[in-house]
Amino acid sequence: MKFLDEAKVYIRSGDGGNGCVAFRREKFIEFGGPSGGNGGRGGNVIIEVADGLNTLIDYRYQQHFKAQKGENGSGSDRHGANGKNIVLKVPMGTQIFDEDRETLIHDFTKVGEKFVLAEGGNGGFGNAHFKSSTNRAPRNANPGQPGEERWIWLRLKLIADAGLVGLPNAGKSTFLSKVSAAKPKIADYPFTTLHPQLGVVNADGREFVLADIPGLIEGAHEGAGLGDRFLGHVERCRVLLHLVDATCEHAGKAYKTVRKELDAYGGQLTDKIEIVALNKIDAVDPDELKKQKERLKRAAKKTPLLLSGVTGQGVKEALRALAEVIGEAPVSAKAKSAAEAEPWSA
Repeated sequence: MKFLDEAKVYIRSGDGGNGCVAFRREKFIEFGGPSGGNGGRGGNVIIEVADGLNTLIDYRYQQHFKAQKGENGSGSDRHGANGKNIVLKVPMGTQIFDEDRETLIHDFTKVGEKFVLAEGGNGGFGNAHFKSSTNRAPRNANPGQPGEERWIWLRLKLIADAGLVGLPNAGKSTFLSKVSAAKPKIADYPFTTLHPQLGVVNADGREFVLADIPGLIEGAHEGAGLGDRFLGHVERCRVLLHLVDATCEHAGKAYKTVRKELDAYGGQLTDKIEIVALNKIDAVDPDELKKQKERLKRAAKKTPLLLSGVTGQGVKEALRALAEVIGEAPVSAKAKSAAEAEPWSA
């Protein structure tokens, strides 16, 4: 399934049904009186978080969603049926924005959460509603109220406890595949990862969700490379694991490049707790590794972890550091459900 994290959708709630003007015409009832029923209420547009979804791909092929109109009232005091609601299923972490793409309408963070985005119009009153002691034969009825219509933007921000950041080819996908059951594409060229990937990681019995986003390059906030649009998927993370390639020309410069893009993006990403690690230590000799470690230490102002995603060296230490920051309670519901899963029993 193709990953899609943004979609523009048109929604319209149902119009209310019209009220009816009618009078009883029965043989043995001398004064029948008004008998026009009320119109039915239009259907609502409801957005609900569904478990198991991780993309907005369904909204690429259908962009228009309209709830059912309320039925008109009829004679013999028969009210019109209410229109059926329409429910749009979205993955957890979806945000609803107005057409201007800036006004946040709602943010979904729980499975099963529902939000009424557009309410259906009220049905009109029939003439039976207006009868009184002084108005025995009303000949007026109300039309149904129109429903609401609008264009909205759905934007998905994956919910993960920890996020991987770094330059392209820093070994993020290899690291994710090593520590989880995720199967990201791995190759020896940059921009192998084109879409964010999620994996559930187990560190000494503690499980949490780790997100791998496509690599950043200098000028990503201006659209260079794949841009920084995927950085939204690490906004909800509690901790970032910043991987730096030990085989690059200068580890300190590589670190500062990514930090500059994080700062330019905003979203308080630079305020998040960051664990810095020098990756691919198996591919450099000890002298070069020492130089790169010192460069990275000066740039990050902290001692980096040393690890290799290929050999597994230092990986457990990195996972323990992540789990310690995340704390005892998982941030995301997905991680919580994984951690609390009961063992299979006959």
